[in-house]
Formats: sequence, structure tokens, C-alpha cells
Amino acid sequence: MEMFYVTLEKGDAKPLQKIAVKESNEKIKWGHEITLYPSIEYQTIEGIGGAFNEVGGEALSSLPEKQQDEVMQHLFHSDNAGFTFCRTAIGSSDFGLDAYSYSNSPNDFEMKEFSIERDQKYVLPYIKKAIDVQPNLLLFASPWSPPAWMKTSNSITGLTKETNQLKNDKKVYQAYANYFTKYIKSYQRAGVNIDRICVQNENDANTKYPSCVMPPQQMIELSTKYILPTFKKEKVNTKVFAGTFRTAEQLDLIEFLTLKNAEKLAGVGIQYTNPLVITDAIKMNPTLKMFHTEGHCYNGKNSTEEANHRLEEVAKYINSGVSNFCYWNMILNETTESGWEWPQNSLINIDREKKTIKYNPDYNAMYIISHFIQPGDVRIASNSQRPMITVKSPSGKIKIIIHNTDPQEAVYRIHLNGDTKKVILPKESITAITL
Repeated sequence: MEMFYVTLEKGDAKPLQKIAVKESNEKIKWGHEITLYPSIEYQTIEGIGGAFNEVGGEALSSLPEKQQDEVMQHLFHSDNAGFTFCRTAIGSSDFGLDAYSYSNSPNDFEMKEFSIERDQKYVLPYIKKAIDVQPNLLLFASPWSPPAWMKTSNSITGLTKETNQLKNDKKVYQAYANYFTKYIKSYQRAGVNIDRICVQNENDANTKYPSCVMPPQQMIELSTKYILPTFKKEKVNTKVFAGTFRTAEQLDLIEFLTLKNAEKLAGVGIQYTNPLVITDAIKMNPTLKMFHTEGHCYNGKNSTEEANHRLEEVAKYINSGVSNFCYWNMILNETTESGWEWPQNSLINIDREKKTIKYNPDYNAMYIISHFIQPGDVRIASNSQRPMITVKSPSGKIKIIIHNTDPQEAVYRIHLNGDTKKVILPKESITAITL
């Protein structure tokens, strides 16, 4: 048995600490039990990671090359956080420097003027630095909005007088399919492979930043009649997922599953989703492929209190049957703000003038989760009264990630195949135990 832990009261570039395993004869309080069932297996894990964005790429570029490499090593090297499953935006997200797309010429249905030149300044260098450290990085992408001319509002951002939707027009649908194809092929030529796309980020959102309302039926029509056939014709192997769905005001995930041709898509991407809705979706379609697309963004305070909920959040998705977890902004600048003055949390903040790097408490939490939960691991059945994830590696090693939320050291009994081990976990820490 080996044990490692991190504390969350501050950020640290190297937070992982090994514990000498201490067995205890103390009486056990109710709830300090871990019971493992390694023969009962569930989904295979695809990875843990976070999101690339233009604001983060611009902040990273402000550092000298040596410091940039240091940040990338801490995020992506297998000796550190070792992120393996990440996200990027197709065009601008709310953490673009401002609103933009790759197609700015109205009625350019053939995408003759299509260009990813904007991404070549900050976004692509950011992603490629990560791939240099983690060559097997799995990357997915989604748009926050189609190009303005494809929308009823003629605006990338929402909250306009006109409806904030993709035009219900066959020529526009085909143009948008061409747009996705051009994006994937352009990124491939730049050395970046997009494993999968989600058709529309938060398809129920109408916001002051880039957004587009896309009902599930329109998403299916666009995907099955235009995107998938165009990908096949153009020999694009990128998978097409519905979503990203959330449960802010409606149940688009559940509605989507009831519609004809939903099964033609590779699965669904979800974020900010109630675990009960995830469970209901699996009941409706036990073979449904679901992956997680965005972690809780909070408000830019980057507090220990917020980080204390991170394993609980990750466990909520993994233990509901989802194959991964994707944190939101990995890097932001010193303001913590989006291009629309919205402060949010991040793993790292870079002060562009002072050239300093700050690792936040969320970094510690995501570091230990990603370091120990790797692609190819299989979730196994377990039980505990504390936030916990349990997986088994392809070699048979069992890994437990658990948060001791007590304000003091606590004794936990680990039950496995009829044997019991009693170990002491540090106070208010996330601990990884390998068996």
C-alpha cells in the first residue's frame, strides 16, 4: 500500500506528498469506512483535464519561454498533474479576448474565406506546447456560436433584439457543416488533432457573450443530415457528440434521447448537470456514451473553500457513469476575468506585467485527481461516506482518491476481499491510496 496527499489551503506547484502508512487501533467513528468491490467494474476512464482558451493563451505568452515550459510541465507531464483530456473552443468562447469566428464574409457558403489565423497567435501555440509535453492528449472542441451571418440575429453574442439562433436554412446548415470540416482540417495541418466535437456549447444559453440557442431537434437535423455526411465525404474521422447539455432551466439531454436519429451521434457532452438526470439518461439508454465538458467556474476568488468541493464535483460525474472530467479555465491572467468582465476560477493565474505564476487551491485538487486517475482505468464499485473515486488500472492496481473533510487526522478502515486495513489520513486533505 502507498499513500499520497495534498492539502488545499494554498496553491502549490508541487503539492504531492507521500505518507508513511500508519495503521491504527483507534475506535472508528461512523462513516470512516471504505469498502471496495474490485470485481464489479463500470466505465473505462478517458482522462482528466481542463480547457484551453484565448485569455489563458495570451497570459501564457507574456512569460519568458522558460516559465512557459514550467507551467506546461506542471499541467501536462506525467510526473505532475499529467492532464490527458482537454477542451478548446471553435471560434471564441466567453474566455476569448473578444467575439470572433473563422468565417466573416456573409454568404460564404463554400467557406472560401475561412481562416484560423486568429487562433495562430495565442490558442494554437498554447495547445501545441501541451502536446509537446503530453503527446497522447485527447482534445475535444465546441462552438459557443456559429459565425454571425449564419444566425437570425447576425451577432455572435446574444441578448439581441432578434432571436439568438442558427438560421433554419438548408444552405446555412451545409455551410456550417463545411465550417466544422474546415476547422478540423485546418487544425490537423497545424499539428493538432480534434478527437471529437460537441455541436453547440450550452445549447439553451442566450447570453451577452458568444452563445446560440439550438433546440435538440435542430441539433439532430444539423448533425445527421449535414455534419456527419460531410465528415464522411471529406474523410474526417472526428466524432460528433450532441450537447453540451446542462440542466439550468430545462432537460434538453432527456428530450434529445427521445428524438428520432439521436442514436446516430456518438453520444452526449454534459456540464452543470444534476446526477439524477445523468442516471435517468442511462436508464433510457444504458449504452449511452457521456463525457464531461466543463467544471464549476465559480467567481474568481480561487478560495480553499471552493477547492474543497472539487473532488466532490469530479466524483459526482465519474460515479454517475461519465468517462472523464474537464476543469474549465486552466490558465487566466491576473484579472481572472473573461473578455466580458466575468471573473472566474482557474488552476493558475499569470500576472502579465510582473511575470509571476500563481498556483491556486484548485490546482492541488485537480493535480492529485489527474495524477492517479488515468486513461484506461476502470471505475470499480465502492462505498464511503466521504467524497471518493475508486478505479482499477489495466495492471490490476486499485486506486482510491478520497477527501478527508474532518478538521483533524482521521482513521479509515479499508475493506477488501475480507481483509481490513486501518490507516490514518491527514486532516482536510485529498489522499490517494494505491493497493
